[in-house]
Amino acid sequence: MWHLRMRRLAYQRRIAGTALQACWQAPLPSTSSDWRTVSFLVADAEMSSMDANSGELLSVGWVVVENGGINLGSAQHHLIRAENSVGQSATIHNLRDYDLIDANTRDHALGRFLDVAAGKVLVFHNAALDMAFLNKISRREFNAPILMPVVDTLLQEEKLLHREGHVLKPGELRLQGCRDRYGLPHFHGHNALLDALATAELLIALASRRSVGRPLTLAQLL
Repeated sequence: MWHLRMRRLAYQRRIAGTALQACWQAPLPSTSSDWRTVSFLVADAEMSSMDANSGELLSVGWVVVENGGINLGSAQHHLIRAENSVGQSATIHNLRDYDLIDANTRDHALGRFLDVAAGKVLVFHNAALDMAFLNKISRREFNAPILMPVVDTLLQEEKLLHREGHVLKPGELRLQGCRDRYGLPHFHGHNALLDALATAELLIALASRRSVGRPLTLAQLL
């Protein structure tokens, strides 16, 4: 985690007294830790566009994985008030402009996220997309990116399949496609909390399979 600590140093002065500073003050787990001893915050988001430059974050959901299992009591789902119409993206996530009128502000949702994220490793399926939107909000609020350790279950599966000589077919790295390889049931996607729960199940399945007969460290998941 030394590289994260080094990158954070450049932002310490500008984030003083903020929720981001409080999040960073929590100690990070050692990369040599067995994955079952690490606390993960598994999250997912819904957006109005796949482009973080033009789109908005509309909802975020998360659940904690600790001691190798899902803590269902930690599950949260937050709608986020949009500045513009959700447009045609509503056909994907079923969030209409009307649904977001009384939703949380983006800074409130980010603050809640950072409160829970302290001391944990973030997990996403296709982390680059979700983190682009979360970092967009973080930069607006704190003039700094989130800078937390991240596990990407999509990249983990891609690496594993490449090592096995598997030729990827379209859709195989989608969340349900990855879940299918572990015998996990079908789920109704494009709801941030349901997708977070589905990703949490995938994380446990892939880590459990890789750790059969040998330890699996956090470093091997990052």
